[in-house]
Amino acid sequence: MDNLKGLRIGLAVTGSFCTHRYLAAVLDNLVKEGADVYPILSYNSSEMTTRFMTKEELYDTLLRISGHEPICTIKDAEPIGPKKMLDVIVVAPATGNTIAKLANAITDTPVCMACKSHLRNNRPVIIAVSTNDALSANARNIGLLLDMKNYYFVPFYQDDYLRKPFSLIADFSQINATIEAAMEGKQLQPVITVRN
Repeated sequence: MDNLKGLRIGLAVTGSFCTHRYLAAVLDNLVKEGADVYPILSYNSSEMTTRFMTKEELYDTLLRISGHEPICTIKDAEPIGPKKMLDVIVVAPATGNTIAKLANAITDTPVCMACKSHLRNNRPVIIAVSTNDALSANARNIGLLLDMKNYYFVPFYQDDYLRKPFSLIADFSQINATIEAAMEGKQLQPVITVRN
C-alpha cells in the first residue's frame, strides 16, 4: 500500500503515559508505509519520566525511528503552519486535557500550538483519544471536535467498562486507515468500535 507514501505527518504525543508503549509500533508502521514523520511532544511527554517509560527512552525512540528530532517547544511548533511543514497531524495519544484545550482554542503546549498552526492551512488533525474521562467531563469536548471541520477521530472503544466506565481509547491499529480517509476528507467508520 502506497497511500501514505511521501506524506509529511506530525505525530503529536501527549501524556497518556500508559499508551506510550504503542508509539514505536505506530511510528514504525507509518515509516514503513513511506511517510515522513515529525514527532511533536507535549511538555509533559518531553519532561516527565514515569513507571511506563523514561523521557529519554521516549525521545530516543521517536528520533531513532523517524529520523527527526522531536519538537518540544511552542516556539518550534509555531512555524508548522506558516511553512506548511505537514500534510496531517496525528495526536496519539490524545489526553482529555489536550482534547479540552483543542476544543476550546487553548494554545499553551507544543502539541496545541502545532495543531492550531497546522489548521490554518485547512489540513486534517487526527485525534487518537486516550482518557479516563471521555464519557464524563470530556464527552462534551469530544463532541465539539467531532463536529469541527478538519478534525477526525481514530475509531475508539471502552477499554475497561467495568472498572473504568468513562474511559475510551483509540484503536491504534487503525491510525493508518484513519489518515488515508482523512486525506480524502472522510471520517473512518464506524467511529465507535469494539476491542480487537
